[in-house]
Amino acid sequence: MLDRDLAELYGLDTKVLKQQVRRNLNRFPDDFMFELTKEEFENWRSQFVTSNSDRMGLRYSPMVFTEHGVLMLSSVLNSKKAIAVNIQIMRIFTRMRQMLTDTLSLKLEIEEIRKKVQNQDKNIELVFSYLDELITKQEEQPPRKRIGYKPDHLV
Repeated sequence: MLDRDLAELYGLDTKVLKQQVRRNLNRFPDDFMFELTKEEFENWRSQFVTSNSDRMGLRYSPMVFTEHGVLMLSSVLNSKKAIAVNIQIMRIFTRMRQMLTDTLSLKLEIEEIRKKVQNQDKNIELVFSYLDELITKQEEQPPRKRIGYKPDHLV
């Protein structure tokens, strides 16, 4: 999550949130939080068409927080609102992870069904090719002499 989005959730200015993080930088290793590089920041900004008033949060490279970084923010910000917001964010992360897991298992099941259908298609093609061979062989053979009961009108 971006620093400005978290600051809005916590009811803080982005500047205040960044100050708190910078004062406690040792709590935020690279896998908890990182700042966009200049190139990433420029690419990210170029994706949005914004007016000057909307650029307030876009003057500096934003800090980006992972799930663990958001969790660590609650200890840095240490207010009742920060804790309440943090709990909600953690619940959302948990739901998102569950949805991704459910989606992945669904994709695996669909792929398994797709493989079965492909095998069935091959089997059906094989059956039709055998039937074509049988029909071709039957057409090539001379007609067989009928045996058994022959009605009078066929004699």
